[in-house]
Amino acid sequence: MRRVLTFLSRNKGFLAFMLGMLVFRSALADWNVVPTGSMQPTIQIGDRILVDKVAYDVRVPFTHLSLVHLADPQRGDIVVLDSHAANEKLVKRVIGTPGDEVAMRDNVLYVNGIAARYSPVSVSGIHDDLQDPARYEMERLGNMQHLVRLSLYRPGEARDFGPVTVPAGQYLLLGDNRDNSLDSRYLGFFPRNEIVGRSRYVAMSLDPDHHYLPRRQRLGARLDSTPAPSIR
Repeated sequence: MRRVLTFLSRNKGFLAFMLGMLVFRSALADWNVVPTGSMQPTIQIGDRILVDKVAYDVRVPFTHLSLVHLADPQRGDIVVLDSHAANEKLVKRVIGTPGDEVAMRDNVLYVNGIAARYSPVSVSGIHDDLQDPARYEMERLGNMQHLVRLSLYRPGEARDFGPVTVPAGQYLLLGDNRDNSLDSRYLGFFPRNEIVGRSRYVAMSLDPDHHYLPRRQRLGARLDSTPAPSIR
């Protein structure tokens, strides 16, 4: 017991710093590794994204208990959630908010009866394209605008669904890699209290195709801030 007390006394500054870092990452901001391609091309495999944990709520550290409600997720937000249904942390895009009617017909998205508009965009350097060629489209619906990836030869099982109405306190989330994403089409709606933050920036990125060297062009990149694309 004396050894423990001595250790604590000698290292109290370091221990206080570590506790502060854990509280900061739990309640204020964190970074999240993205190991899968479900949000390609917006988030690439190997990206480390910044997570704003006070975008929607001030929470009790290390819990999902909200102390102060600040805002609710909006259509188009990229959110991080601790999903009970998937039993893991997910990164997806908000497509349907409470009360919205959402449907998809051959990968064309409809929200409240309005179809999204699509235009082809040339994208290169995506990890999955060699094994699974795809086309890329800019999806526009109201104020929401972002790229989606659509497989050419491996169509997903859920290119058609709905219409479904999003219940109160729930959200419909999809991945931008529409034919390769475990999302609301398979897991159902996601409760509001599982959404722990919003992501808008890449902290850093390591390229798995090039010995995990840093992608310098991804450092600090704003998600959905697409440079002037080349239209096919």
